[in-house]
Amino acid sequence: MNFQTLPHELTECDREAIHQIGYVQGFGALIAVDFDWKISHFSANAASVLETDSDSDRAIAAGQPLSDHFASAAIDTLRERLHRIKEDDAVERVFGLKLTTGDTLYDCVIHPSGKHAIIEFEPHLQGDAQDHLTAIAPMTDAISSARDVDTLCQSTAKLVRGLLGYDRVMIYRFHRDYSGEVVAEDKVDELESFVGLRYPATDIPMQARDLFKRNRFRIIADVDAQNAPIKPAPGPDSEPLDLSLSVLRASSEIHIRYLKNMGVGASLTIAIVRAGQLWGLISCHHRTPKMIPFTQRTVAEVLSQIFSLMLDRLLVERSEKLRVRSLALHEQLMRRFADGISFVEDLDMFESVVRELIAHDGASVLIRDQYRARGCAPDETQFKALLPGLSVMHDSSVLATNNLSKRIKAAEGIADTVAGALVLPISRSPRDYLVLWRKPLTRTVLWGGNPAKAVTAGTDRLEPRSSFKAWAETVEDLSEEWSDDEITIAESLRSTLLEVILRMTDEVAQERQRAQEKQDLLIAELNHRVRNILNLIRALVSQSGKDATSVSNFASIIGGRIAALASAHDNITRQNWAPAPVAALFETELEAYTAGKNDRLHLTGDDAFIQPEAYTVLALVVHELVTNSIKYGSLCDSRGTINVEVSKASNGDLLINWAEVGGPPVQPPGRKGFGSTIISRAIPYDLRGEAEMNFNLSGVEAKFRIPARFVAPPERAMPTGDGALSGEDAPIQPKATRTLPEDVLIVEDNMIIALDTEDSLIEMGVASVRVENTVNGALKAIEEREPDFAIVDYNLGSESSRPVAQELAARGVRFVLATGYSELSSDLEALGASGLIRKPYGTAELEHALLGEANDDGLEMSA
Repeated sequence: MNFQTLPHELTECDREAIHQIGYVQGFGALIAVDFDWKISHFSANAASVLETDSDSDRAIAAGQPLSDHFASAAIDTLRERLHRIKEDDAVERVFGLKLTTGDTLYDCVIHPSGKHAIIEFEPHLQGDAQDHLTAIAPMTDAISSARDVDTLCQSTAKLVRGLLGYDRVMIYRFHRDYSGEVVAEDKVDELESFVGLRYPATDIPMQARDLFKRNRFRIIADVDAQNAPIKPAPGPDSEPLDLSLSVLRASSEIHIRYLKNMGVGASLTIAIVRAGQLWGLISCHHRTPKMIPFTQRTVAEVLSQIFSLMLDRLLVERSEKLRVRSLALHEQLMRRFADGISFVEDLDMFESVVRELIAHDGASVLIRDQYRARGCAPDETQFKALLPGLSVMHDSSVLATNNLSKRIKAAEGIADTVAGALVLPISRSPRDYLVLWRKPLTRTVLWGGNPAKAVTAGTDRLEPRSSFKAWAETVEDLSEEWSDDEITIAESLRSTLLEVILRMTDEVAQERQRAQEKQDLLIAELNHRVRNILNLIRALVSQSGKDATSVSNFASIIGGRIAALASAHDNITRQNWAPAPVAALFETELEAYTAGKNDRLHLTGDDAFIQPEAYTVLALVVHELVTNSIKYGSLCDSRGTINVEVSKASNGDLLINWAEVGGPPVQPPGRKGFGSTIISRAIPYDLRGEAEMNFNLSGVEAKFRIPARFVAPPERAMPTGDGALSGEDAPIQPKATRTLPEDVLIVEDNMIIALDTEDSLIEMGVASVRVENTVNGALKAIEEREPDFAIVDYNLGSESSRPVAQELAARGVRFVLATGYSELSSDLEALGASGLIRKPYGTAELEHALLGEANDDGLEMSA
């Protein structure tokens, strides 16, 4: 709800076509080419940025071949990068490219735009790209340590300012009405804090919000700099060049005035997008002009992607906790109404129970023309006058408003009594309702300056406000807003009441009991999964860096792998962490590259569902297969196809056959990178399955066998390990040691985490590192050669590592337990472990564990 009622509905900002602004910022230049690579548009400063004499015969003009100005090698590189783009709204970056015959290097961005390809370039700033790249892992560790959204936002603001050096970095979160609020900030001491201030939706107009979902990175290097116009100017019958994905696009005049009024000389903004919606912004301000090297800006963009993924994990975890509270309310009400007590007659009990979860001042219920009210609520005549408006508005879902009279005219007569309403339709047709009411309040809202924009005298032109000091607005006739959590609980409550009113059958009651049992398992598993995913992402960042040849390449590799994990996570959480269809995995991954052409993928065979613990493993494998096909296989041209056959073996195992046809001839790779390792080893290592990959001349073929325990019908509950942990963490007395062990045994069932741990130990100087992923394998390794030290994952899929711990303790071998659970059982000390490492852990935690030292970074030990 917008508290401030503005006098002008249409604003100059809302009307402005900012994606066709016709100017670029002067720190770089733009050239657009047609399908024949002839120049169609160019910025007026292109010649000077290219260090070309604009008065010479080589002056840039529309219609010229790009080869008149760019070196052939540079054009070949840009062509190749443009050919890589398969997704909408994607761009390709090239750092340190030699565009001309001179010695100057340029950072470039290329992307398609309608009938054009847009090339943007700026002089390459000599920043230390490797330092920028290596900064990602420690920043990821810092973000991953956050256990709530507020901490995550504050940590990210501090990290971004440390990385980029702006005077102020803010995390700006949107409310449901698109007004925003600064929820976290890191700044120089002399600046006034903006934390807690609200900003109206008009500060970031609708088309700017839409553009942020497509182009998530925006830099303004100098608000006073002269912009360069794009030539030729559009004629009456031609469209301006679409700069939606442009890096250099100039800002609107009103936005520049807005920044100047704030005392901002340069800015950088990164959009935070969750589930396709704009959640907020990372906003950086500097009091003087500031230019950031392109490589460093790219690292900041990768950091924002990791932030978005961590934000999603935290919100999912909060949602599951809320689901548990809703389930408890559901069960309490069902027990109460099990004997057929009338809901209308027992409104007092119901209202008192619900008040514990949803604060309200009164309640009304209308069922089969029987009306009952309690507390601050309209009488029967007043309520029934609202029914025509309610029946038109609701679509069988909860309606939440803090100003009902604005939505329904008949509510104006009760506006002095109640203002807010949470309306729950509780019948299949718009007839019966439960409504929770809230009184009107007089409240104060702190805005960042007066949100109303001034109108220039004699014109329809709007000016941004000149002051951003905290401005208090007194708001009347509105109730307290209903929170997202309260609305979610109301949705669950509505489902419960429908069951009561429609008289549940025995079958529905049994299904509800199964859902409760599944929920109990889900909450225990969720905590373990969230911690494991943090460690998995950290390991992916570390391992992916070995294959990267540049910052751009690294951003592409890690972005693809994180996207594959996020897509898999969406599929399994869409049904409350239930088994997900294997077909969705292939279709989702391939859709990004086939642009909706379903004939590129032929998926045949049995319908199969994969358990969540195996789904993310398979997601990484499929992502690497698709990536390999895009680069070298049947998807690298327009002719090839992929055949995927899914079947079940007689023992219930799932068989997946991947075959590429119609592509260019295939040659086996000269080296085995991390992607190939994932394809060939992830399923055998993590799932105890089988994997085979053949590089036939006619196309790549791969075969996978997934054990039957990971294959389930959709209604089957997710299995969990039998070594679930509980109770308080019990620090254990370590044995004194100050030298690194020579032989270390790693017992870990996740291949990527195991590889990362192995690399860390070798880099620390451990002479011998052995890795096992099963209890039997670990016991055999101990029997063959007793290790000096061991790192043991407490849960190995469906089996507990307790026998391994007992064998190590019996032999007097020092070891630590690794876990993603928040608690350990009270008998941990009896296992003989010298400490506990919490996932996600890194090199620092491993070093402390090996040296027998306590620390605050995830390892718990006694002195």
